[in-house]
Amino acid sequence: MKPDRVLSMLGIAEKAGSVQSGEFCTENAIKSGKAALVIVAQDASDNTKKKFENMCEFRQIPFAVYGTKEELGHHIGKEFRASLAVTNEGIADTLQKQLDIN
Repeated sequence: MKPDRVLSMLGIAEKAGSVQSGEFCTENAIKSGKAALVIVAQDASDNTKKKFENMCEFRQIPFAVYGTKEELGHHIGKEFRASLAVTNEGIADTLQKQLDIN
């Protein structure tokens, strides 16, 4: 398995206390304006992807679909996670460069 910089950065962000994970916490981070980047797993339901994509588009928050639920959860030290929000601007900027999103 090759090292994945995005997933490694998510682990660092979690250790720094800059990740809100799970559908409820991710939604709260978006609505409260704390989210700097939202990532949803590729194997999340289409409904979940669309929901977060629309929320992020409305609030102009960068959005990406990346990894699987298992990968996202594993790299932040939790169970399966379909969605997460990065709340640290610096880490979010680095992740956006890795993900090639504007």
